[in-house]
Amino acid sequence: MCYLMLMETAAASDPFVASLPVFAKFESVADIDNYRPLPDGWALATADIVGSTKAIEAGRYKTVNMAGASVISALLNALGRQDLPFVFGGDGALVAFPGSALEITRNALAAVQRWVADELDLTLRAAIVPINDIRAQGLDVRVARFQASEAVFYAMFAGGGGSWAEAEMKAGRYRIDPAPAGARPDLTGLSCRWNPIEARHGEIVSIIAIPGASRDLRGFQFLASDIIALAGMQERDGHPVPVNGPSYSFLPAGLDIEARAMAPAGWRWLSKLWIVFLMTLTAVTDRYGWTIGRFDPKIYKREVASNSDFRKFDDGLKMTIDVDADVLQRIENRLKQAEEAGICNYGLHRQKSALMTCLVASPLQRDHVHFIDGAAGGYAMAAASLKAKVPV
Repeated sequence: MCYLMLMETAAASDPFVASLPVFAKFESVADIDNYRPLPDGWALATADIVGSTKAIEAGRYKTVNMAGASVISALLNALGRQDLPFVFGGDGALVAFPGSALEITRNALAAVQRWVADELDLTLRAAIVPINDIRAQGLDVRVARFQASEAVFYAMFAGGGGSWAEAEMKAGRYRIDPAPAGARPDLTGLSCRWNPIEARHGEIVSIIAIPGASRDLRGFQFLASDIIALAGMQERDGHPVPVNGPSYSFLPAGLDIEARAMAPAGWRWLSKLWIVFLMTLTAVTDRYGWTIGRFDPKIYKREVASNSDFRKFDDGLKMTIDVDADVLQRIENRLKQAEEAGICNYGLHRQKSALMTCLVASPLQRDHVHFIDGAAGGYAMAAASLKAKVPV
């Protein structure tokens, strides 16, 4: 289960990325005319957690989220680029990259598999699937850009290629094996310091809707527009993050996980001290309205809200939204109607709060990205509900 996105600064370094169409209204996500195909010779690096449902049931969803995001962090850092299309799906991730970076990407994937096994006690499977093999199946990977804020664009994907690549990985094809014991990826910027974000309107709902058996793509486009409009009845379109940003604690719940990403055993205590120091400094300056050089914590928290990813299109519509009972009932009714007509299949999961996992190259840069998912299974459980109806 994957959701593709792209993090970049306003000036993208890749000619393909820079040439992609940009739209500012999310309602345009289902319009195929907004998308362009990945260049020949590119490939998809994909990964997910084996047995994520059991880990979620054991209360380890924050760890599962961190493992999924670690794939993106490791690959972008290894490639030295922040402008590539990538996906975060709660329990998995995907990155599109040019073929010239194949060996570096392979090594980074192998290293992050080893780190997830050694430090998080989870199994991460991974694969690299060439775009030419995807097109040989009559599918494609087409990309567009949605401008979420002044500094952050998210990639939207269509064509079915990402879903096929994920299925191939799960079938054991195109497999990448873990690196030898002791290998560590570069996870600079990966963090999880924010508290769970409680629902303010009713429930946090994670939704996945994909085209149904009828393959009525025009009907599915109308459905996506209707669901987006219904969510738009809620304050800020159902955005689960408060406009002034989420809350935080001196001792973040993800402190140990982040320390494992920052340093090997033996040096981890220093990482924990550093994180606690930064959180204390942030809390004090935020409380009294101070700044630290060019860093203003209140502005940063507002940027966190505006930069957060809570809805996307990746061969279907995906949203994690905060909605009241009336809006949720209307959304469910519309989805059920479309499913009965063969226009879509959908999965939905309710919870009381959302989680945030972050990629922050520097708090002084405005292009920090924050992944939103439900705190009690989110997209992974919505995908399980969908899979119970139709293989995905």
